[in-house]
Amino acid sequence: MTTQNFNLPDVGEGLTEAEIVAWKVAPGDTVAINDVLVEIETAKSLVELPSPHAGVVGELLVSEGTTVEVGSPIISFVSDAGPAATPPNPAPAGEETGGSVLVGYGTGAGATSRRTRPAIRPVRSSVGVIAKPPIRKLARDLGVDLSSVTPTGSDGEVTRDDVVGHAAQASVFRNIETPEWGDVREEIVPAPSSAPVGLARGIAPTQSQIGADAERTESIPVKGVRKVSASAMVQSAYSAPHVTVWKEVDATRSMELVKRLKASPDYADIKVSPLLIVARAVIWAVRRNPMVNAAWVETENGAEIAVRHYVNLGIAAATPRGLLVPNIKDAQELSMKDLARALNRLTLTARDGKTPPADQQGGTFTITNIGVFGMDAGTPIINPGEAGILAMGTISQKPWVVDGEVRPRYVTTVAGSFDHRVVDGDGMSRFIADVAAILEEPALLVD
Repeated sequence: MTTQNFNLPDVGEGLTEAEIVAWKVAPGDTVAINDVLVEIETAKSLVELPSPHAGVVGELLVSEGTTVEVGSPIISFVSDAGPAATPPNPAPAGEETGGSVLVGYGTGAGATSRRTRPAIRPVRSSVGVIAKPPIRKLARDLGVDLSSVTPTGSDGEVTRDDVVGHAAQASVFRNIETPEWGDVREEIVPAPSSAPVGLARGIAPTQSQIGADAERTESIPVKGVRKVSASAMVQSAYSAPHVTVWKEVDATRSMELVKRLKASPDYADIKVSPLLIVARAVIWAVRRNPMVNAAWVETENGAEIAVRHYVNLGIAAATPRGLLVPNIKDAQELSMKDLARALNRLTLTARDGKTPPADQQGGTFTITNIGVFGMDAGTPIINPGEAGILAMGTISQKPWVVDGEVRPRYVTTVAGSFDHRVVDGDGMSRFIADVAAILEEPALLVD
């Protein structure tokens, strides 16, 4: 009987480590090539690893919840006749063979697969990339493949900003699970002071006090998606001068349009929400105010402003594993129905934590819907590589003056943060006013 280990591969994202999330097999199971062995979490997404072998599972070498480095053995296979599923000369790393097997491990002669799964992208090399050791370490920490980063430094060198900007997906808002209420409805809490009472009196806290505090404190490791987004937030907040403007809007007619679309047979299989109207409004307003869709770019010859004539529309999505900001490529080309379908796909994939890395790159403008959390307005942080972000507040009925009379209307607040190096205050103000105009009268979209 022989034993063969399967090592954690680089799945083509510049991966240096990953967390074992959930095993899909157990010792003694018989698996075929391409059967899913395990679900892992990289710095950007969840990935299912298919089996490169056909055989019997021997041992799970790493427990769930453990982070391991690329190349570490994670599972073993046992067989009586040796590893027949792997040819004597496997394909070179990064080269695919027939059968959609895992890249770099080859496929067995005559082996068949019970199910077809997409092949993992070929491994790319960063050997020829010009980057200093600290930058390479940063790239490893953030899960960035240096060969996919566009360098802006002198002589084609990859800089720190290049790496962080490539990895960055940021917004100030994220979903936090609400804890359960305790049995005590009300309690009296002493007013805070500059120091605990014991210290104010010159009395050190006792060991029992320290132990009690430790029992009430939970430590959460910062890794994966949250590590990348945290780095991006700091990068954005301290590199781009943020300014925020906002406007209260009568969105009654937009709500009426949403109601009509929901009742339309053409949208029977599509979930329609006010976010669809906001997305269309943003695309329309970007066309009228292109600087909000631009970016500040540092080059060896000085700074430049890149004005994009397309919209890769990012939607901030709160997921159980942290914030993701996938974007809809060339959203300006989509019809209302196609945009609604794209929003549906984006949302469902993000909630499952399976947004492909490509969908998280190349965004030009972002919407964060804080209204789903009951928030009226906010001052969101701009995604690195972008110049603006719009926060959509909750839509609720309020008294509103219409033709000199107070009436109940559906009212919301739209807020926009912008990079003041790229966009002037009047430019962002016009943009927010245009978005508000569409929400007040969505018929303007018909042109």
